Amino acid sequence: MTYLDYAASSPMLKRAVIAYGEVAEKMYANASSPHDAGGQAANGVTWSRKIVAQKLGVHPDGIIFTGGGTEGNILAILSLARAKKRGCHIITSMAEHTSVHAAMNTLEQEGFEITRLPLTEKGVIDVRELEETIRPDTTLISIQHVNAEIGTIQPVNKIAKIAKEHGISYHVDCVQSFGKLDITVFSNHVDALTVSGHKIGGPKGCGAIYLNPYVRVVPVFPGVTHERGHRGGTLNTPAIVAMGVAVEDYHYNLTEQWRLRERLVGSLHSKKFQVVEGIWTEQLPNICGVCMKGIEGQLVMLKLNEQGIYISTGSACDSNSASGTKAILAMGKSFQEARQFFRISFGPQTTIQEIDQCARVLSKL
Repeated sequence: MTYLDYAASSPMLKRAVIAYGEVAEKMYANASSPHDAGGQAANGVTWSRKIVAQKLGVHPDGIIFTGGGTEGNILAILSLARAKKRGCHIITSMAEHTSVHAAMNTLEQEGFEITRLPLTEKGVIDVRELEETIRPDTTLISIQHVNAEIGTIQPVNKIAKIAKEHGISYHVDCVQSFGKLDITVFSNHVDALTVSGHKIGGPKGCGAIYLNPYVRVVPVFPGVTHERGHRGGTLNTPAIVAMGVAVEDYHYNLTEQWRLRERLVGSLHSKKFQVVEGIWTEQLPNICGVCMKGIEGQLVMLKLNEQGIYISTGSACDSNSASGTKAILAMGKSFQEARQFFRISFGPQTTIQEIDQCARVLSKL
């Protein structure tokens, strides 16, 4: 098969698979148990917590392990918003992950007022518009680092600076950028970050959030005892350790990913194809959004699937939605244009031959 859906999930790295199996077999005790077997499992969790924190450039005390990016986004946003001190206004974008919209919808029902900003024609937030949207009662901003559908890089450094100047909490969804871009340049200037293991060769069902230990938050489930009171349930020690191993072993070669992208884009000669992207300094190369005029993205995906080539029509969490992709609509495109969208995403294991095969089938279609 030719797998070109890395933005949805990536294959587990070999050492992460081995680590998962070994921990499941030998460190099966509950990491919260006070005996030595529990302590051994706890040591594995502590090691992984330090590895993730080091990659993010934050203190390990702020790392909370979760069941993945979706849960992480919801926990972080609800925890920060409900600890409000100044008001009930929140700013986000129209193109965030479904989990962010789910959290915002919940807060809306609780009386919060949500402003959802569009994207520019280049797929990024207009920082000036964001700043003009801030009100005296704005309490939280949640803007992603990299868009999962078109790969555009949002101006998180500028947003973090604005949020700090106005005393507003800032949460960043870093699921697509973790392990690929340097998050340490802004991690100490935000209040919460979300990451996931299976986008970088780790196991599914395991992620983490960083919650600034010095910022007041209200746990979504008061009274639970695990993960500093932010998440209940026995920790998934094998997955947590395997995620730490993946963080250590994952290697994203930016130059090579640009080479693959340029090969793909350069092969789509027909005027039927429209690549949806930002300027190169604001673009993660391995996520390539494309529209084929006159053909729905769902049909393109099915036709490639028949040839053993696996792509998507956007975020896997939106696969059952008939409304097209959020990013395209947020850029002001029509519903019909959004229905023509599909996403090709690749990773460290992708070859030039696979890119060429995909381009040939697309051109034939």
